[in-house]
Amino acid sequence: MILCLDVGNSQVHGGVFNEAGKRIFQFRKNTTNVNSSDEIGVFLKLVLKENDIDPNDIKKISLCTVVPQALHSIRNACFKYFNIRPFVLKAGAKTGLKVKYHNPLEVGSDRIANAIASTNMYPEENTIIVDLGTATTFCVVNKNKDYMGGVIIPGLKISMKSLESNTAKLPSVQIVPTNFTMGKTTVESIQSGLFWTHVGAIKEITNNLKFEAFKGSDCKIIGTGGFTRLFRELKIFDFIEPNLVLNGLFLALKMNS
Repeated sequence: MILCLDVGNSQVHGGVFNEAGKRIFQFRKNTTNVNSSDEIGVFLKLVLKENDIDPNDIKKISLCTVVPQALHSIRNACFKYFNIRPFVLKAGAKTGLKVKYHNPLEVGSDRIANAIASTNMYPEENTIIVDLGTATTFCVVNKNKDYMGGVIIPGLKISMKSLESNTAKLPSVQIVPTNFTMGKTTVESIQSGLFWTHVGAIKEITNNLKFEAFKGSDCKIIGTGGFTRLFRELKIFDFIEPNLVLNGLFLALKMNS
């Protein structure tokens, strides 16, 4: 079995795949700071056992992280608790993509993993990937597997925390979809603002990217990340795959075996 790990700014997102590429289960763990290798290793073994997976059955590990200071701990956890040298998706790895950034090293490895998965799902089609995580990112990949560029905006949670920490009276709220725009309480007003601002941003940015990158030609809009569930009913994505980055990590491992 293969363990794939996406170590982000606020969560560790993981999944276990069989050799054929079927995802058996996935999990998320909130993080507030960089955990030690022992904390990570113990957690990973525990979550596997709790889901009836023998940690000894894990034969390969594929990971990416946008938190450089976390890489040492997560690598050591793989060595110490699984006796595995993990594959780390980073510059120099085989991806099947041609990155058109002025400096390709600037592209986050999670965004590369998303792009790998999208080209596998929709070969020979133009795609725009919208990843709703700590930040909300937009990645443009054409049918020739050129990673053309993208957009980064504050995510829903960052926006909420900014309101909470920079204003005297605005509270923290639960981030939920709303079927109204005009709130009748402070909490409703914040929830509406967070939700519909993101809806508007997603629609406007994807329309602009379609025009700039593809001259208005058809392309697939793929939604991924933990917050995509909030927008499912609005049909603003052609396809939703919350675990796209894990799929990309599995594919990247196969490319670099």
